Amino acid sequence: MIRTMLRVRARPGAGQRVRSAWRTAAVQIAALPGNLHRELLLDANDPHTFVLATEWTDDDALRDYEEGPVAARLAAALRDGCEPATADDRRVMRDEPDGDPTILVDVEVTVPADRLAEFHRGHAEVTARMAGVPGYLREDLLREPDSDVHHIFAEWRSAAEFHRWVANPAHAREEAGPIAPFLLDFRRRLFHPTTRPGLDRAASTGRETDVHTTTDVLIVGAGPTGLTAAVELARRGIDCRVVEKSVAPPGQADKAIGVHCRTMEIWAEQGIVREAMDAGSWLTGNVVFVNGTQTHRMSWELPGLPYAHLGLPQYETERILTERLATLGVRPQRGAELTGFTQGSDGVLATLTLADGSIRTVRAQYLIGADGAHSRVRDLLGLTFSGGLGRFPQLFMLADVDVDWDMPDGHLLRFLHETDGRMDGMLVCVPLRGEGRYRIATLAPPRFFAQTGGRDAPPGFSEELAEPTLDDVQAALDRLAPPGTRAANLRWSSVFRISHGIVDRYGHGRVFVAGDAAHLHPPAGGQGMNTGIQDAWNLAWKVALAVRGIAAPGLLDSYEAERRPEGEEIVGRAVRMAFTDELDRADLERQFLQEMSMLLSYADSPLVGECVTDPDGLRSGPRPGDRAPDLGGLRRRGVGHPLRLRDLTAGTRHTLLLYADASADPAAVAAVPGLCADVRALTRGEVDAYLLVSPDAEVPGLPVPPVVVDAEGEFRTGYGVTGTALYLIRPDGHVGFRSQPIDADALRKNLNLVFGGVR
Repeated sequence: MIRTMLRVRARPGAGQRVRSAWRTAAVQIAALPGNLHRELLLDANDPHTFVLATEWTDDDALRDYEEGPVAARLAAALRDGCEPATADDRRVMRDEPDGDPTILVDVEVTVPADRLAEFHRGHAEVTARMAGVPGYLREDLLREPDSDVHHIFAEWRSAAEFHRWVANPAHAREEAGPIAPFLLDFRRRLFHPTTRPGLDRAASTGRETDVHTTTDVLIVGAGPTGLTAAVELARRGIDCRVVEKSVAPPGQADKAIGVHCRTMEIWAEQGIVREAMDAGSWLTGNVVFVNGTQTHRMSWELPGLPYAHLGLPQYETERILTERLATLGVRPQRGAELTGFTQGSDGVLATLTLADGSIRTVRAQYLIGADGAHSRVRDLLGLTFSGGLGRFPQLFMLADVDVDWDMPDGHLLRFLHETDGRMDGMLVCVPLRGEGRYRIATLAPPRFFAQTGGRDAPPGFSEELAEPTLDDVQAALDRLAPPGTRAANLRWSSVFRISHGIVDRYGHGRVFVAGDAAHLHPPAGGQGMNTGIQDAWNLAWKVALAVRGIAAPGLLDSYEAERRPEGEEIVGRAVRMAFTDELDRADLERQFLQEMSMLLSYADSPLVGECVTDPDGLRSGPRPGDRAPDLGGLRRRGVGHPLRLRDLTAGTRHTLLLYADASADPAAVAAVPGLCADVRALTRGEVDAYLLVSPDAEVPGLPVPPVVVDAEGEFRTGYGVTGTALYLIRPDGHVGFRSQPIDADALRKNLNLVFGGVR
């Protein structure tokens, strides 16, 4: 067996780039013949220094790696962000002697986080004491990222001198005494340096290939779906690249305009909800008229909603998301069209054609197609629409105009006309920011259909057709709106045809589709953009774990399992609603909450589960797969104001909420710290844990996890907990697992569905 260790020092601000480059390379290295192990280690005393370690079966396996494209790409990725490597920064060693008498010793120890300072003080003292030991040369203290595991990597002049020191039982007392308590359980490995010539490609310039750029994830499309995916990946430190065919961003509101309540919650997590509220206007209700008579009026300002329904043109949505992405160091590349890709077991090679006609290639671990209704990614994957792509026979027109009438502010207005019970006219008016300004959608005048020569006009916006005029808009208002309504100030207009359908699969291999690339809807309910954002929100955290090599084998499959049924239901509902005055008047509030994705649940997902011994236990709480509702009234020591549950669950990791009240078994509460330690080890630190206690409970003096008091009883009521219980909240805000009482084994089994790739 051959082991290599390359020491690299990141330039200021480039540490995350090193981690990202290694994560990409590690997945590719793992697939190479002869690779036994690979890991990234950190210098425990220098946060800018990293050690890249690999292990191989023999010389041929190592040589193939060093002379191959994986090492070359890693070298290229590290070159700009690291100081130049020297010969002393690289070690090559074997598990058998190779002529050099020097010996290298790797001692692996576990250091609990609460004793880290004690260990570092002790190790510094040990290093000073060891300086006088015959044969001892030097040592490095390394640690595994996001782990309690440390490595003492020492060099000795000869194996004989090392074994002589080890054989002396007094050494633990004389030299290693300060860290002896940490050496009760350790792993030791011995290596011998080799004189094998040559340096790792990661320390050299590498050789030229036809790959111009490497990245963890390539995202095709810079609309709301693609930008959301990029923000979520970048928030997790995943290197991503966004390419967009259009040279310039959109400049008019001819696309989505309604932002759902659940999307606002997502934007709060992403840190852009304030910018959205400042740029938009609230949609406060809707009114429906049929043949000039008001059939119903509903307020959308319902109690308990975290946010109301926001009106925001899509070009503003894209601007806000693009600016947020820029703060994370990523800017979309415009004028770059995907023209092809191939994929294998270790990644995807994509071909791009730039605006100047030049060709570029990008290698990525994964590719996300968020390139809209005419998706090239969808076509190249060979995805088809289940049941075919449906098209409404009618042509529609959109217009941005000012309207003078006496209608309630902030309300979406629907005017329908029926003859003999059949709808033959519709007008939808969505308020925009500005006095009397509306987005109007209605049937296009017959002359536009005549312009197609009776042939089927293509879906989407038809640029070959003339733009509707203000007179066309006024004619629609005269027929359907209240008498005396006048339109003015036509800013833009267009003609479009509605298509609807959903693809048979949401991806294949390492390539996925999301948003309009996966499903097309009628505009009823404003589902298209919001559903695409939900797709990206669901997919990105799973891809991030896969890039880092800690995802369970089936985790990425859960994207289709969770999102496709939702997409299918939304497409069907939008088609049914397109030409009706209302789908279900008996329960308008529930219908609104459903439209806003507030009732979205992944209850049928293979990832979610529960273990409840009492059939009535947790009955009033959110079910596995449900959105985890926010609540307030929480108190944490040292914080002078009440907290909300979102203050605990916000972020990019899972959150484990453990609960105990006055009736809880003390032994069960005492076991909580051990459970939390096991969970963090199992998930590589990807789960944050909190213990919520009722006001009448005796607050345990536990070092971990942090204790939060359910001061107002809102968590107890909202989540239906008594005695002891737990809820595992996923990064996307849905319940992944719950149990009452706390069931540690069942929790571990559920976590293995997500983190089965963790060693």
